[in-house]
Amino acid sequence: MTKLNPYLNFDGTAEAAFNFYRSVFGGEFLGGGIMRMNTAPGTEQLPEEEKNRVMHVALPVGDSVLMASDIVPSMGHKLTVGNSNYISIFPESREEADRLFKELSEGGKVEMPLADQFWGDYFGSFEDKFGVYWMINYSARQENK
Repeated sequence: MTKLNPYLNFDGTAEAAFNFYRSVFGGEFLGGGIMRMNTAPGTEQLPEEEKNRVMHVALPVGDSVLMASDIVPSMGHKLTVGNSNYISIFPESREEADRLFKELSEGGKVEMPLADQFWGDYFGSFEDKFGVYWMINYSARQENK
C-alpha cells in the first residue's frame, strides 16, 4: 500500500519545531538524529549561520513519518508559509484528540476549536507556533472497526 509522509520546510527553526513535536508525539528521530547542512559535501561555501541548519530530520508518528529540513537562503531558497497544506491527525480516542490539540496548538492560533461537528466527528484546526497547519479529527466510528 502506498504511504504518505508529510515533509515540512522551515527557515532555521526545523530543530526547535521537531524537538517540540517529539515532546508531543514521543519517539526518537530516525537515522541517528538530526542531519546538518555542514555534513554534506560541497557545503563549505555556505555562510556560517547556515552551516548548522537542518538538512534532514525524521520523526515516526504512529505508522507514518514526519520529516523536515531548513531552507538555505544563500542557495536561493525562500520559505512561504501558508494554509494550503494541513497535517491531519486521526487519533484513536477523544482523550488523545484533546491532548494533541492542546499541546500542538500551544502558542499558535486556533482556527476552529475542537468540538463535536455536524458530520458526527470531534474536529478542530489550528496553526502551530512554527506556522504549520494541523487538523485533529476523531471519529467514534473508528473504535467500532
